[in-house]
Amino acid sequence: MSTATLPPAAPPALVPADEFLKLHGDESGVELVKGVITRLPMPGLQHGEVCMTAGILIGNFVKQHKLGRVFGNDSFVRTSPTGCRGADVMFISYATLPTTVPTPVGAFTPPLELVVEVRSPSNTITDMTDKANEYLRAGVQVVLVLDPQTDTATICRLNEWPLRFSNGDHVVLPEVSPTFAVPASKFFE
Repeated sequence: MSTATLPPAAPPALVPADEFLKLHGDESGVELVKGVITRLPMPGLQHGEVCMTAGILIGNFVKQHKLGRVFGNDSFVRTSPTGCRGADVMFISYATLPTTVPTPVGAFTPPLELVVEVRSPSNTITDMTDKANEYLRAGVQVVLVLDPQTDTATICRLNEWPLRFSNGDHVVLPEVSPTFAVPASKFFE
Protein backbone atom coordinates (compact mmCIF):
# COMPACT_ATOMS: atom_id res chain seq x y z
CA MET A 1 0.00 0.00 0.00
CA SER A 2 1.47 3.34 -1.00
CA THR A 3 0.94 6.56 0.82
CA ALA A 4 0.24 9.50 -1.45
CA THR A 5 1.31 12.90 -0.28
CA LEU A 6 -0.91 15.77 -1.24
CA PRO A 7 0.75 19.02 -2.19
CA PRO A 8 0.30 21.75 0.42
CA ALA A 9 -2.69 24.01 -0.12
CA ALA A 10 -1.90 27.36 -1.66
CA PRO A 11 -2.06 30.19 0.86
CA PRO A 12 -5.06 32.48 0.43
CA ALA A 13 -4.53 35.51 -1.77
CA LEU A 14 -3.82 38.60 0.32
CA VAL A 15 -6.47 41.29 0.13
CA PRO A 16 -5.31 44.92 -0.07
CA ALA A 17 -6.89 47.38 2.40
CA ASP A 18 -8.50 49.40 -0.41
CA GLU A 19 -10.28 46.32 -1.76
CA PHE A 20 -11.31 45.25 1.75
CA LEU A 21 -12.88 48.67 2.37
CA LYS A 22 -14.80 48.50 -0.92
CA LEU A 23 -16.19 45.09 0.02
CA HIS A 24 -16.64 45.49 3.79
CA GLY A 25 -16.36 49.21 4.57
CA ASP A 26 -19.93 49.36 5.88
CA GLU A 27 -19.80 46.18 7.99
CA SER A 28 -18.93 45.58 11.60
CA GLY A 29 -17.45 42.40 13.01
CA VAL A 30 -14.89 42.08 10.25
CA GLU A 31 -11.25 43.19 10.02
CA LEU A 32 -8.38 42.79 7.60
CA VAL A 33 -5.45 41.14 9.40
CA LYS A 34 -2.23 40.73 7.41
CA GLY A 35 -4.23 40.63 4.18
CA VAL A 36 -6.77 38.06 5.39
CA ILE A 37 -10.42 38.97 5.91
CA THR A 38 -11.21 37.95 9.47
CA ARG A 39 -14.74 37.61 10.89
CA LEU A 40 -15.01 38.44 14.56
CA PRO A 41 -17.55 36.87 16.91
CA MET A 42 -20.09 39.18 18.54
CA PRO A 43 -18.44 40.11 21.85
CA GLY A 44 -21.58 40.55 23.96
CA LEU A 45 -23.08 43.02 26.39
CA GLN A 46 -20.16 43.47 28.79
CA HIS A 47 -17.88 44.42 25.90
CA GLY A 48 -20.45 46.87 24.56
CA GLU A 49 -20.93 48.48 27.95
CA VAL A 50 -17.19 48.98 28.50
CA CYS A 51 -16.82 50.40 24.96
CA MET A 52 -19.68 52.83 25.57
CA THR A 53 -18.31 53.85 28.98
CA ALA A 54 -14.87 54.53 27.48
CA GLY A 55 -16.49 56.49 24.67
CA ILE A 56 -18.48 58.58 27.15
CA LEU A 57 -15.53 59.24 29.49
CA ILE A 58 -13.16 60.21 26.69
CA GLY A 59 -15.82 61.80 24.47
CA ASN A 60 -17.26 64.07 27.18
CA PHE A 61 -13.77 65.27 28.12
CA VAL A 62 -12.82 65.87 24.48
CA LYS A 63 -16.08 67.73 23.69
CA GLN A 64 -15.93 69.81 26.88
CA HIS A 65 -12.39 70.96 26.06
CA LYS A 66 -12.94 71.15 22.27
CA LEU A 67 -9.94 68.91 21.60
CA GLY A 68 -11.01 66.84 18.62
CA ARG A 69 -13.27 64.03 17.48
CA VAL A 70 -14.16 60.72 19.12
CA PHE A 71 -15.33 57.75 17.06
CA GLY A 72 -17.14 54.62 18.20
CA ASN A 73 -17.21 50.90 17.61
CA ASP A 74 -15.72 49.50 14.46
CA SER A 75 -14.41 52.78 13.09
CA PHE A 76 -11.82 51.50 10.66
CA VAL A 77 -8.15 52.35 11.05
CA ARG A 78 -5.86 51.46 8.16
CA THR A 79 -2.84 49.87 9.80
CA SER A 80 -0.92 48.82 6.67
CA PRO A 81 -1.48 48.19 2.96
CA THR A 82 -2.99 44.82 4.01
CA GLY A 83 -4.39 45.76 7.43
CA CYS A 84 -7.59 47.43 8.52
CA ARG A 85 -8.82 47.19 12.12
CA GLY A 86 -12.10 48.25 13.68
CA ALA A 87 -11.25 50.38 16.72
CA ASP A 88 -13.65 50.20 19.67
CA VAL A 89 -13.08 53.91 20.40
CA MET A 90 -10.62 56.36 18.87
CA PHE A 91 -9.68 59.97 19.38
CA ILE A 92 -8.33 62.23 16.66
CA SER A 93 -7.31 65.75 17.68
CA TYR A 94 -8.27 68.85 15.74
CA ALA A 95 -4.53 69.31 15.10
CA THR A 96 -4.58 66.00 13.19
CA LEU A 97 -8.06 66.34 11.63
CA PRO A 98 -9.10 70.01 11.69
CA THR A 99 -12.73 71.09 11.95
CA THR A 100 -12.43 72.47 8.42
CA VAL A 101 -11.90 68.95 7.06
CA PRO A 102 -14.98 66.72 6.74
CA THR A 103 -15.00 63.39 8.53
CA PRO A 104 -13.41 60.83 6.22
CA VAL A 105 -15.52 58.03 4.77
CA GLY A 106 -14.20 54.48 5.08
CA ALA A 107 -11.02 54.24 7.12
CA PHE A 108 -8.70 56.68 8.80
CA THR A 109 -5.00 56.35 8.11
CA PRO A 110 -2.77 57.27 11.06
CA PRO A 111 -1.21 59.27 12.52
CA LEU A 112 -3.83 59.65 15.20
CA GLU A 113 -3.64 60.08 18.93
CA LEU A 114 -5.58 57.29 20.66
CA VAL A 115 -7.22 53.94 20.00
CA VAL A 116 -9.11 52.11 22.74
CA GLU A 117 -9.54 48.36 22.42
CA VAL A 118 -11.72 46.35 24.78
CA ARG A 119 -10.81 42.70 25.25
CA SER A 120 -13.62 40.45 24.06
CA PRO A 121 -14.28 37.02 25.60
CA SER A 122 -12.76 35.42 22.48
CA ASN A 123 -9.51 37.49 22.67
CA THR A 124 -6.33 36.22 24.23
CA ILE A 125 -3.71 38.47 25.80
CA THR A 126 -1.53 37.72 22.75
CA ASP A 127 -4.35 38.86 20.42
CA MET A 128 -4.62 42.15 22.27
CA THR A 129 -0.85 42.67 22.38
CA ASP A 130 -0.53 41.97 18.65
CA LYS A 131 -3.41 44.33 17.84
CA ALA A 132 -1.99 47.13 20.03
CA ASN A 133 1.43 46.75 18.38
CA GLU A 134 -0.15 46.82 14.92
CA TYR A 135 -1.84 50.14 15.73
CA LEU A 136 1.37 51.58 17.20
CA ARG A 137 3.51 50.55 14.21
CA ALA A 138 0.89 52.22 11.96
CA GLY A 139 1.28 55.56 13.72
CA VAL A 140 -1.22 55.57 16.59
CA GLN A 141 0.43 57.42 19.50
CA VAL A 142 -1.15 55.39 22.31
CA VAL A 143 -3.40 52.35 22.62
CA LEU A 144 -5.51 51.85 25.73
CA VAL A 145 -6.49 48.21 26.23
CA LEU A 146 -9.39 47.68 28.62
CA ASP A 147 -9.88 44.19 30.04
CA PRO A 148 -13.32 43.59 31.62
CA GLN A 149 -12.17 40.12 32.74
CA THR A 150 -9.62 41.68 35.13
CA ASP A 151 -10.94 45.26 35.40
CA THR A 152 -7.55 46.55 34.24
CA ALA A 153 -6.46 49.22 31.80
CA THR A 154 -3.16 48.90 29.97
CA ILE A 155 -1.49 51.79 28.17
CA CYS A 156 0.71 50.80 25.22
CA ARG A 157 3.15 53.11 23.47
CA LEU A 158 5.72 52.31 20.81
CA ASN A 159 9.07 51.15 22.21
CA GLU A 160 7.90 51.37 25.83
CA TRP A 161 6.85 48.74 28.34
CA PRO A 162 3.06 48.57 28.71
CA LEU A 163 1.69 50.27 31.83
CA ARG A 164 -1.10 48.41 33.65
CA PHE A 165 -3.62 50.16 35.89
CA SER A 166 -6.35 48.84 38.17
CA ASN A 167 -8.58 49.86 41.08
CA GLY A 168 -7.94 53.51 42.02
CA ASP A 169 -4.94 53.98 39.71
CA HIS A 170 -5.45 56.96 37.44
CA VAL A 171 -5.19 56.40 33.70
CA VAL A 172 -3.37 59.46 32.37
CA LEU A 173 -3.41 60.12 28.63
CA PRO A 174 -1.37 63.20 27.72
CA GLU A 175 -1.95 62.32 24.05
CA VAL A 176 -5.56 63.38 24.66
CA SER A 177 -4.74 66.21 27.08
CA PRO A 178 -2.21 66.92 29.86
CA THR A 179 -5.18 67.11 32.24
CA PHE A 180 -6.93 63.87 31.22
CA ALA A 181 -6.88 61.49 34.21
CA VAL A 182 -9.56 58.92 35.05
CA PRO A 183 -9.49 56.18 37.70
CA ALA A 184 -9.13 52.82 35.93
CA SER A 185 -12.19 51.52 37.79
CA LYS A 186 -14.42 54.12 36.07
CA PHE A 187 -14.09 52.27 32.74
CA PHE A 188 -15.77 49.22 34.30
CA GLU A 189 -18.62 50.83 36.27
